[in-house]
Amino acid sequence: MADDTIVKDSNGAQLNDGDSVTLIKDLKVKGTSETIKRGTLVKNIRLNGNPGEVECNTKQVKGLVLKTEFVKKA
Repeated sequence: MADDTIVKDSNGAQLNDGDSVTLIKDLKVKGTSETIKRGTLVKNIRLNGNPGEVECNTKQVKGLVLKTEFVKKA
């Protein structure tokens, strides 16, 4: 991506492709019965051009999109 969108976590730290983040809140995953617990470490995030979202995979859910207000840089 060649855009200059700066993606920030809930604490204002800049996020980049490949960073690891930690959830700061239990999140229910739409379309499934899964809940991803607070404190879960999510590795290797991908930026998708939207400053409020990051894409990632977890053990439970593949292709997950997380809002940056619920994550902090690990």
